[in-house]
Amino acid sequence: MLFLPLPIVVSLFLWLMLISILRGNGEGKANLPFLALLGLSAIQSTLVGLRWGYHVELLKPALPVMASLLPPLAYASFRSLMNGWRLKSRETLFSITLPPLLIIVLLTIYPLAIDLALIGLFVGYAFAIVMLGRRGPDGLEEAQFASVTSVHRALYIAAAALCLSASFDVVILLDYEWTRGQNAGVLISNGNVLGLLLIGLTAWVAGDSKAEKLSALTEAEPVRATTEDHEIMARLEDLMARQKFYRDENLNLSRLARKMALPSRQISNAINRATGGNVSQYINQLRVKDACRLLEETDQSVTSIMFESGFQTKSNFNREFRRITGMNPLAWREREVWKLVSAHKNGHPA
Repeated sequence: MLFLPLPIVVSLFLWLMLISILRGNGEGKANLPFLALLGLSAIQSTLVGLRWGYHVELLKPALPVMASLLPPLAYASFRSLMNGWRLKSRETLFSITLPPLLIIVLLTIYPLAIDLALIGLFVGYAFAIVMLGRRGPDGLEEAQFASVTSVHRALYIAAAALCLSASFDVVILLDYEWTRGQNAGVLISNGNVLGLLLIGLTAWVAGDSKAEKLSALTEAEPVRATTEDHEIMARLEDLMARQKFYRDENLNLSRLARKMALPSRQISNAINRATGGNVSQYINQLRVKDACRLLEETDQSVTSIMFESGFQTKSNFNREFRRITGMNPLAWREREVWKLVSAHKNGHPA
């Protein structure tokens, strides 16, 4: 009977995810750094399975080098969704290439320090990733509004996965100290499976996590909005009313800032203070309002209305529609039809 170590099974799952994204079958479309992160996670899981499941000793030096690439690539993936990031910049290249170079040097001159170096790398980059999320979803200016909340949550999952991997490395060090590594194979396999699976899942970018809860179609009470904020909101609302810019399915904060010729942070701060929500929530409210109008005034299918109002996927459309209105699109349409029928029966005009 064919024996498949658990890391090999996880690697197959990660490979399938990568193939699905490349073929366009998934709901999310990851950018290059996320694709590289998912591919590296799949390769690393494969190597772990071969090394500890089939005892391929030749792979032993490659494992720490490959592992050292995961933290900087995870950081670069989320950093790529922020304004001003460039793949070929010195900062990016230095951030990605320095860790594996460090591990290669340690393999040559001081192998005993590799585990401590990896623990430091994983924890350090986890902290750096958390720092990227301080501004909230609005900080991910290049992420589409449809998935920005999920991406922001995936950021923290990635940081947790790196910390989890570091904690397993600590346990492995203690195991070598106490039992001379009798449990190392099991610990390394299980630790890598959990960490790599979490990192691979974050690379999917578009999750099914629920959007942040916000009030329904009515706007939240303004919070310390300045005169400048009100002026920006007036311009923004005029843009949305005249050009229906929210219908752009690829809309993100960076594109919105270019359209208004304003800094993205200035726009996000104005929306935060004037509405009490973030930019993606503001845009999704406009999209749902538009969808409600189309459901009431037209006979278009729900799917057609979904695309016309700016949503890309049924899951996101249904989730946002239910969050804002408290019901699904079909129930909304049926309720409006019933109102019209009741109005006619009672002799009132529609």
